[in-house]
Amino acid sequence: MILKIFFIALCLYFLYNLVFKFILPVVRTARRVKKGFREMKEKMEQGSGGYKEGQTQGQAKQGRMGDYIDFEEVKD
Repeated sequence: MILKIFFIALCLYFLYNLVFKFILPVVRTARRVKKGFREMKEKMEQGSGGYKEGQTQGQAKQGRMGDYIDFEEVKD
C-alpha cells in the first residue's frame, strides 16, 4: 500500500516537472518567437512602402524608380 502511494506520488512529481519545467516554457517561447516574427514582418512591410503581396521587391522598386532591372552577375 505504501509502495503504491509512493509510486503514484513519484509519477505525479515527474509529470509536474515535465509540464511546468519543459512543456510550458517551450510553448511560451514559441509564442514569443511567433509574435516577434509577426512584428518584424509588419515593420518591414511598413518600411518598404507597403508593396502588395505577390509583388516582388524588384517590381516595387521598378514602380518607384522607373526602369529598374534587377540582375545577378553570373561567374563562369
